[in-house]
Amino acid sequence: MPLSDFFDQGFAMNPAAVAFRHGDVEWTYEAAYAFSCRVTNALLRDGLELETKVAVLAPNDPAAWMCVVAAWRAGGTWVPLNPVSPVAESIGLLGQFDCEVLFYHSSLSAVAEEIHASAGDRLRMICLDADVDAGVPSYAAGMAEWLGDVAAAAPGNDVPQDAVAVISPTGGTTGKPKGVMNTHRSYGICIAQLLMVLQYRADEHVVNLAAAPMTHSAGVLTLPATARGGTVVVLKRPETVALLEAIDRHSVTDLFLPPTVIYRLIEHPDLAGYDLSSLRYFLYGSAPMSAEKLRRSLELFGPVMIEVFGQTEAPGSISFLRPEEHFAGDAIAGDARLLSCGRPSPLVKVEIRDNDDRVLPVGERGEICVRGDLVMKGYYGNPEATAEAIRDGWLHTGDIGFLDEQGYLTLTDRKKDLIISGGFNVFPAEVEQVIWAHPAVQDCAVIGVPDERWGEAVTAVVELNEGAELDVEELLELCRARLGPVRTPKQVFITDRLPRSVNGKVLKKDLRESHWTDQTRRI
Repeated sequence: MPLSDFFDQGFAMNPAAVAFRHGDVEWTYEAAYAFSCRVTNALLRDGLELETKVAVLAPNDPAAWMCVVAAWRAGGTWVPLNPVSPVAESIGLLGQFDCEVLFYHSSLSAVAEEIHASAGDRLRMICLDADVDAGVPSYAAGMAEWLGDVAAAAPGNDVPQDAVAVISPTGGTTGKPKGVMNTHRSYGICIAQLLMVLQYRADEHVVNLAAAPMTHSAGVLTLPATARGGTVVVLKRPETVALLEAIDRHSVTDLFLPPTVIYRLIEHPDLAGYDLSSLRYFLYGSAPMSAEKLRRSLELFGPVMIEVFGQTEAPGSISFLRPEEHFAGDAIAGDARLLSCGRPSPLVKVEIRDNDDRVLPVGERGEICVRGDLVMKGYYGNPEATAEAIRDGWLHTGDIGFLDEQGYLTLTDRKKDLIISGGFNVFPAEVEQVIWAHPAVQDCAVIGVPDERWGEAVTAVVELNEGAELDVEELLELCRARLGPVRTPKQVFITDRLPRSVNGKVLKKDLRESHWTDQTRRI
């Protein structure tokens, strides 16, 4: 089934139900479905062929998301663009991935103008806002004008399961980002596994909160809700007060946030003043989470937390740590369990392998390798990188971890983040867990920097809680007591804000670049 079916199912169940709430605007399933089908038919009318690349440049907005659904229904391939990225980056992705259609929001008209100046007429550009046709520049079409009188019904075309549904750019550790090709099948497996974990009764109304960028994981994470005929509450951005107000006002039942946003949430002084009792499932992922801050989240929100472990190449559901698995009896589980990623999902196979591709026994650290229909098709236009990542059907994730005797998977670190200091391997995540436990610390990142004595010196970059002060020597003493001298940072830097990706993941490569400019290291 094409990914659009995960929305269309909600329409079939109850057309009059509210599909989206966005500020004061409500979209029923009937209205959203009709709009999306018209976009689908207009794309097909204009000659869109299977796997034609369609990009959407917009803030969180139901109309923008329904254009993604429309592209899937037509057989197109969605290329996600981040509306806050530098325009040069968006131009590069549109060209690298051979995009032919761009839907854009009028709030990004200045960016669209620069894109047109670079791409010219090879890129068809359509302004999403249906009420601004008069102000649309000559190189683009207004939505209402472009749609014309096309039908508001599904076209009945066949979209193959193995057609590429999404090309997602990787972080681009060196040079250009790679384009991860996921099919309707691989993303369908992701959504199916989420539906297994988010277990609602038939009489429960699902209310999903889309606060993280819908251009990335938050958009796909609406599909389990719409497949059940639920309502998606759309926020422009994950601001702390807006999140709390939305959960309280709309009785939100599930949401996803990266750890860095959760850290701000649990520090909010008026948290207890909001009614958060409607929450059934609070998903977190995209980056490691502090065990100390996770424990506090469990105390504040109750048994609702779910860790989601995946990567772009195997999206969103390699493993889950379910709500009940955060506990041991009536108490919160110990750090070993909280630091795990849960057990592998039923529709994927996970092995831990060494550098020679040998399967390692329980408890030994190695590269996490994944096999199954969840795995990507490959990297767009890059067969060499595809062959390196997928060998004998196994995706080599680049993540280091181990499986324990109960089958729980623990992610130790990224292969490329490993620090070799004084001849010893130092896993940054272990050091970060200790630093996160300090009450003054909001977030941190540990990296290796060149050092004549140590080869790489363990270095911590720390972001503090609002109004907090840090005694660096006190922090180092905490690290020495828990980690010993080798893993204790040799230096600590304090920053106002760590560099982050659109998903909230700290960009360690950006932190390392200034230290490794004239050195040889894979960053």
